[in-house]
Amino acid sequence: MAHEAEAFAALDLGTNNCRLLVGAASRGGFRIIESFSRTVRLGEGLAATGRLSDGAMDRALDALRACAERVARRRPRAVRAIATEACRQAENGPAFIARVREETGLAFRIISPREEAELAVESCAPLLREGARRVLLFDIGGGSTELAWVRLGADRPAFLGTLSLPWGVVSLAEHFGDAAGTAEGFAAMVETVASRLRTFEEVHRIGQEIRQGGVRLLGTSGTVTTLAALALGLTRYSRRAVDGAVLRAGQVDRALAEIRSLGRAGLAQHPCIGPDRAEFVLPGCAAFAAIRGVWPAEELVIADRGLREGMLMRMIRETRHR
Repeated sequence: MAHEAEAFAALDLGTNNCRLLVGAASRGGFRIIESFSRTVRLGEGLAATGRLSDGAMDRALDALRACAERVARRRPRAVRAIATEACRQAENGPAFIARVREETGLAFRIISPREEAELAVESCAPLLREGARRVLLFDIGGGSTELAWVRLGADRPAFLGTLSLPWGVVSLAEHFGDAAGTAEGFAAMVETVASRLRTFEEVHRIGQEIRQGGVRLLGTSGTVTTLAALALGLTRYSRRAVDGAVLRAGQVDRALAEIRSLGRAGLAQHPCIGPDRAEFVLPGCAAFAAIRGVWPAEELVIADRGLREGMLMRMIRETRHR
């Protein structure tokens, strides 16, 4: 394939997934040329051992080899690759990143929670330009949950505060085990996350800002996109329908109740969830319920975009500046 001079490639290696996005600059930001995503469970067992397991690293490497082949075919103008919570936490995270470079040629960089939040805000900025003066953005990941409290302005968003919790869908699922599927276990997961959020609320008084109006609650993660798919009554997941959707509190509550009523088998069979994600949906919903419990906004903006999109937008902007 010929060199795609205007293409850029972004890779994100998280606790649960490995993702690639190749895009080219367009008037509205970028157009997608190719995307790839695979569940690798890189953080499996990390909480117990403090290390990435051999099986998890092998799964991730298989996916990354597939990514490397796609990047080689596209020959993009620039490539950026980041790793997040699993590699941040793991004792052997840096060694694994070095192995990835040696075996695939992909140069990953382990980023901080702050940069992770900044990339999420950057990717979601097009959804935040109207009707709000401040935004509370949250990203429920595999090994952590990132929050950013942001003031919107004429130029670029200004960060008022960020928070990184060591609880994501994988870490909660592993910590609570089978109890995650019970009412008591769900309540315990909610409280585990909420107890950390209240300290952030004491500092920033976001609840008071929400009551005064002009604050948007925005979620970007598999948890909220799944909730949106159910709230919108989709029989098959559609990014076009979900990305940028604005849900009222009642819609969100009904979708949350529906997910909790399905049970493990029902979650695995649902066309918008599936067996690969079934065990992580309830932990994710518990983290979301904690966020909504502390900050009960009337509306929720849904973003089916994240770190890869943020990286693409940065690369495109930097190229234009040069």
